[in-house]
Amino acid sequence: MDASDVLQIAEITLGARVGVRDWGLLQSAVARPRASVFGEDAYPTLFEKAAALLHSISSNHSFVDGNKRTGWASAIVFLDINGYALRDPLDEDAAEKFVLAVAQSQLNTPEIAARIQTFVASESGDLD
Repeated sequence: MDASDVLQIAEITLGARVGVRDWGLLQSAVARPRASVFGEDAYPTLFEKAAALLHSISSNHSFVDGNKRTGWASAIVFLDINGYALRDPLDEDAAEKFVLAVAQSQLNTPEIAARIQTFVASESGDLD
């Protein structure tokens, strides 16, 4: 997933063209899930990668508007691409509160990853 993919996700999510406030922040947010430390993945699981993506997009304000919605949608698309679907029905109130907490940096990456798993259908892939 690259910055142009996330921009397209933002436009679909918001239903309009999206203003990018800072391309560098957007590119940094998209690159974060692929980060490594001393040759090891900084975010080794798909859920940790999704958590890093959600946190970076929702909290760094690279878009003029819609950062939280785009962060959530991007994380969900990332998981979907990797075989993980959302629960149906989705608890939208819980998801909204969760994304607000993420955007306000109230949760760390492992906590975000664990919470994301609660929104994923149990029959989606192997959750471990």
